[in-house]
Amino acid sequence: MQDLPHLYTVTASAAGSNNVILASAGVSDIESAGPPEFGGPGDVWSPEGLLVAAVADCFVLTFRGIARAAKLDWLTLECRADGTLDKLDGMTQFTEFRVTAELTVPPGTNEKKAATILQKAEKYCLITNSMKAESHLDASVIVGD
Repeated sequence: MQDLPHLYTVTASAAGSNNVILASAGVSDIESAGPPEFGGPGDVWSPEGLLVAAVADCFVLTFRGIARAAKLDWLTLECRADGTLDKLDGMTQFTEFRVTAELTVPPGTNEKKAATILQKAEKYCLITNSMKAESHLDASVIVGD
């Protein structure tokens, strides 16, 4: 791992009511739009879906790293993340994330050790640990031709 801090940069661009294009150096662009619950088309990723996907993805990657360090052999990990969006104190926000994980291990594996590593993956997932990070806006308005 590289020394911290790390900086991750993503650009989001849109023209009118077209889908948003999310881009970052070295990876394929992703189209995004509002989810159907907010009037979006439902045929591309939404910010809400991407956030919940980040929770599931981070859980699996965190598990993988901890399992490697602990020398735990495993076959597959299926992870489902559910994010509940609701109003809290007048603000729409995610109020809960529930991760359901099913780990398949080879015969003879120490099941208690495997369960402990799953718990550690939840505890150390940097996405869920970052959910209340500060947000700052630097904005400008440009008058077009």
